[in-house]
Amino acid sequence: EIWGGRGELPGGANADPLQENRERLSVCSKLCYAVGGAPYQITGCAIIFLQLDPFYASIILFVGRAWDAITDPMVGFFISKTPWTRLGRLMPWIIFSTPFAVISYFLIWFVPDISRGQVMWYLAFYCIFQTLVTCFHVPYSALTMFISREQSERDSATAYRMTVEVLGTVLGTAIQGQIVGKVITPCIESPFFIGKTNSSVAMEELNMTRDTGSLTDTRNAYMIAAGVIGGLYILCAVILSVGVQEKRESSELQSDEPVSFFQGLKLVMNHGAYIKLIAGFLFTSLAFMLLEGNFALFCTYTLGFRNEFQNILLAIMLSATLTIPLWQWFLTRFGKKTAVYVGISSAIPFLIMVAVLDSNLIVTYIVAIAAGISVAAAFLLPWSMLPDVIDDFKLQHPDSHGHEAIFFSFYVFFTKFTSGVSLGISTLSLDFAGYQTRGCSQPNEVNFTLKMLVSAVPVGLILLGLLLFKLYPIDEEKRRKNKKALQDLR
Repeated sequence: EIWGGRGELPGGANADPLQENRERLSVCSKLCYAVGGAPYQITGCAIIFLQLDPFYASIILFVGRAWDAITDPMVGFFISKTPWTRLGRLMPWIIFSTPFAVISYFLIWFVPDISRGQVMWYLAFYCIFQTLVTCFHVPYSALTMFISREQSERDSATAYRMTVEVLGTVLGTAIQGQIVGKVITPCIESPFFIGKTNSSVAMEELNMTRDTGSLTDTRNAYMIAAGVIGGLYILCAVILSVGVQEKRESSELQSDEPVSFFQGLKLVMNHGAYIKLIAGFLFTSLAFMLLEGNFALFCTYTLGFRNEFQNILLAIMLSATLTIPLWQWFLTRFGKKTAVYVGISSAIPFLIMVAVLDSNLIVTYIVAIAAGISVAAAFLLPWSMLPDVIDDFKLQHPDSHGHEAIFFSFYVFFTKFTSGVSLGISTLSLDFAGYQTRGCSQPNEVNFTLKMLVSAVPVGLILLGLLLFKLYPIDEEKRRKNKKALQDLR
C-alpha cells in the first residue's frame, strides 16, 4: 500500500507481532482528516495590505507573526485545560473558531475608507485572524494522536494530510493568481536605468493610473478571492468535523493521572528526543522557507522569467504532491531517519546547479521538479516523526497525560519562529543590497543576494540540520520497541 500501513519492517520483513491487533482507519476517515489541513495552507498563500507603504506592511507582517508565535503555546495551554465533551476535547476548538476566522480573513482584504488608521486596522484584523487560525491549527495538529493508537495508521493519515496541504497551497495560489492576476499592476522602471527626472515622471504617471481605478479593481479582486477561499475554509472544517471521530482512548493509558500544565511543560521541554527533533528540523525548515520566500523574486529578476515564475512554483508544488506517497513508502520500507537524510539532502545538488548555471528555462523546470521532491520530504517527515516522540514520552512518563497539545503547539511555534527568521533575513538582506519594490529590474547586488538566499544559505542550513539530526535517538528498532511497550501498558 503506497500510503503506508501494512506494517512492514525495514528490510521488508512482515514480522510485526502486533499485526493482528491493528485498528485500521478507513480511507474515507483519512481523507476527511487530511482535508482539515487545507485551510491553513490555502489562507497562508498571500497576504497583501493595499494602500500601505511597504515599510508599514512589513511591520504588520512581522508583528503579526510574532503575535502568532506567542498564541501557539497559549492555545496549547487552554486546550490542555479543556474538558472532554460529546464532540471531544479538540474538535470544539476547530468548529467554533472557523466562522470567526473566515470573517476576520475577509476583513483583512477590505480597504477601509479612512484617511488615518489603516495600519491599525490591518494590524488588528491580521492578529485576530492569526489567533483564530491557531485555534484551528493547533488542535487539528494534535488530533493526529486521537484518531488512532497505531503508529502506522497515524503515519498513513499524516501522509494523506501532507498531500492535501500541498494541494491546498497550490489551490490557494491558483485562486489568487486567476482572480487577482487579471488586475495588472505595472512595474516601476529603476532610476538607475532611466534617470532621476524620468523616474519622477514615471512615478507620477503610475500614481495617476492607480488613482483612476487600478487600486479599486485590485481591492475588489482580492475581496472576491477572499470570499472564495473563506468558503473553502468552511467546507474543509465541515468535512473534518463530520468525517473524523476524536477517540479519547487512542492516547490514554490505563495508568494515566492528571498533571498540571506547567509541570507538563517542564517535562516536555526536558524530553531529549523532542528537543533534538526540533533542533534538527529548525535549520532544515529555515532552509526551505528561505527558498520558498525568495524563489519568486529569484525567477523574476535573477533568471529573468517574469512571466514563468508562477508556472515554475506550480511545478514545485505538483512535484511535491505526487512524491509524498513515494516518501511514505520509503519511510515505511527503510525508516524515518534514513528518509530524512535521503529526502532533504537530495535538494543540495539542484540548489547548487540553479545558482551556478546560466539562465535556462528547461534547466529551471528540472530543478523545480527536483526541489519539489525534497519539499515533499520536508513537509511529511517532521509531522510523521512527532507522534513517535510523544509515544516515547509516554513510556518515560506513564503517570503524565494530556500533553499532546503542548507538544504540537510548541512544534508549530518553532515552525512559525523559523518563518519569522526567514522573513527577517530576506528583508534585511535585500534592503541592504538595494532592492526596489515592484521594480522592473534590480541592481546586480540584489541578484547576487537572491542567489545566496536560494542556494548557498539553504545548502549550509540543510547540512547543519542533518548534522544535528544525527543526535535524534528514535530509530526504527526503538520505535518498534516503544510500540510493543505501549501496547502492554494499554
